[in-house]
Amino acid sequence: MTIPNLITLGRILLVPVVVWAIASGAMLVAFVLFLAAGVSDAVDGYLAKKFGQTSELGAYLDPLADKVLIVSIYISLGLAGAIPRWLVILVVSRDLMIVGAVMLSWLVGSPVTVKPLLVSKLNTVAQIVFASLVLASLGFQFSAEPLRIALMTLVAVLTLLSVGFYLAEWVRHMNSAAAG
Repeated sequence: MTIPNLITLGRILLVPVVVWAIASGAMLVAFVLFLAAGVSDAVDGYLAKKFGQTSELGAYLDPLADKVLIVSIYISLGLAGAIPRWLVILVVSRDLMIVGAVMLSWLVGSPVTVKPLLVSKLNTVAQIVFASLVLASLGFQFSAEPLRIALMTLVAVLTLLSVGFYLAEWVRHMNSAAAG
């Protein structure tokens, strides 16, 4: 268990606290904790690379921590009425589809390796920036409606593009596995 992996586990353990803060209406606390989680993501990656502490466990834990955090934040903000439920459904469904496709490929004996695509990295950044803006605007009580709508639209478009690209990759993999 390396220090970067411990930081990643800490990020996962922070998720229920952030969810509690949102559910309790403590949006400033939720914003600060979400920001801390984001900083910890950068720190664990930096430490792992700088000190040669990358590991197979970390390769699985880090994206898991990111997804658990993002999905939990979006569900919590949707339930709190802070973001539209259609956006929550879109973001969560994308992640469920990817996990489902990976599991299905394993079950049929043709495991697929999911490599982050540029569009997915951009999507993750947009999702984090949007959630941060929503939490900050609620926590500090300011309106950022035009920016909020623009970021929400960007998240929706990037999420749909990401689904499309991952689906195309998965279908290509499954067809080549069936032919081989």
